[in-house]
Amino acid sequence: MKKKIAIIGSTGSIGKTLLNILIKEKKNFEIILLVANNSNEVLLKQAKAFNVKNLILTNKKSYEILKKKTKNLNINVFYDFSQLNQIFKKKIDYVMSSISGINGLDPTLKMIKFTKKIAIANKESIICGWNLIEKELKKNKTEFIPVDSEHFSIWYGLKNLNKNNLEKVFITASGGPFYKTPLNKFKDIEVSDALNHPNWKMGKKISTDSATMINKVYEVIEAKKIFNIDYQKIKILIHPKSYVHAILKFNNGLTNIIVHDTTMKVPIFNTLFLNTKRQLKTKKINTKILNNLDLKDVNLSRFPMVRLLNFLPNMHSLFETVIVASNDKLVELFLNNKIKFTDIQKKLFKIIKKKEFQKFKKISPKNITDITNLNDYVRLKIDKNNI
Repeated sequence: MKKKIAIIGSTGSIGKTLLNILIKEKKNFEIILLVANNSNEVLLKQAKAFNVKNLILTNKKSYEILKKKTKNLNINVFYDFSQLNQIFKKKIDYVMSSISGINGLDPTLKMIKFTKKIAIANKESIICGWNLIEKELKKNKTEFIPVDSEHFSIWYGLKNLNKNNLEKVFITASGGPFYKTPLNKFKDIEVSDALNHPNWKMGKKISTDSATMINKVYEVIEAKKIFNIDYQKIKILIHPKSYVHAILKFNNGLTNIIVHDTTMKVPIFNTLFLNTKRQLKTKKINTKILNNLDLKDVNLSRFPMVRLLNFLPNMHSLFETVIVASNDKLVELFLNNKIKFTDIQKKLFKIIKKKEFQKFKKISPKNITDITNLNDYVRLKIDKNNI
């Protein structure tokens, strides 16, 4: 029997990678639903290639275009997630949730009850709404697998082991495009420079987050929430080759080092096929890299964003939403050439130190509305005050 799956964010890099894996697996999988925001042409092409009968397109204009294109086709096109009960008659086997930004939280929460397993590649959902996600996972007895290479590696490294025996978790950062850039040149960094990542091919937003290294701050927050680990037990190490993704040191003297090729295909493939007979063809072990891992502590003068970790509360709070919303808006301004690269960090610290935002350290999100309203408020505040 074919396994039934859905892909939330099928036109992004994660979704496309998953579909490339599934090309050779059509006889084993049936895609029930594909979701995108704006790419109606790509979404329709994907639907035809995999014979998908249900599509959701959340951009109104693109939805109307796609609705016309599919008028004489046996394809249902929806504008939002209000009709999931109509699409899913019973639980499907697998959902990939990879819509970027806080906009990915709502569909992630709504999809949990319709699937036996959900793989989440959306950082912001986990950072801002993990307590809400965890509640839904437990309520619906849905299995969760993280997709980020670092968190998948930690998850894999902890399988069948006692998490309480963890002494330290190290996640690695390549250092991005500015690992060796002289500090006096940072003021001259342009958008094209920030997007030129040496190891990974990513979208503009995540590439910029990697260049500032706030993406690693996010990953520390994710690791703390997903695995319920104290911040003091998690450390970032610079590793320019991006070959080691996580190092787990246990209190029995043993250490797990998880290595894989610099491609998201590895964790994505394993969210589908771990513990099966399916095999993924990869490169041979690179002994040259293993003999020179070149692991280093983070230089905080070069990557001051990492200092954000000193401001984080231990509880699930709305303060994380303040950070995510502020960064999202500031990166947007940078990509539109409205502010300098160095302004992203300077303005972000200025915002989170404000008294009106510090209070959110003591407030946990009770529902998704708490998160989305605060996100909108922070973004509007930045627009109006030109912080």
